[in-house]
Amino acid sequence: MKRYLIRTLFIGWLFLLGSVAAHAQADNLGAVRSALRNGSSRELSQYFAATVEIGFEGDRQGYNATQAEIVIKDFFGKNAPSTFEFIHQGESQEHIQYAIGRYTGRNGTYRVYVKLKPSRGAPVIDTLEFTKE
Repeated sequence: MKRYLIRTLFIGWLFLLGSVAAHAQADNLGAVRSALRNGSSRELSQYFAATVEIGFEGDRQGYNATQAEIVIKDFFGKNAPSTFEFIHQGESQEHIQYAIGRYTGRNGTYRVYVKLKPSRGAPVIDTLEFTKE
């Protein structure tokens, strides 16, 4: 009986731990979604890694977090958002989160790819790519 109780508590603890991790993933992606929807480079930059790869139309470049915020601010200034929504989200076996979204701005619609890598407890944006549809 005691063994059954311990096993049940352990399994319950694992489910709780898994749901907390899934909730943390949803929170980070939710915050990224909100920042993109609002066109807020400052809000989005809170989730940048120390070095971020940003791409426009397949041309990718690496930036430090401060430069990346300026590049995104310029993009939002030229392409103010009217809508943004994630259309697909997932996580690799290495715990790398990713999401694909649709950003509609002043100059058209873009497919957005976001990759978040784990970094000291909280996932951070490693890659952000915009491709015009």
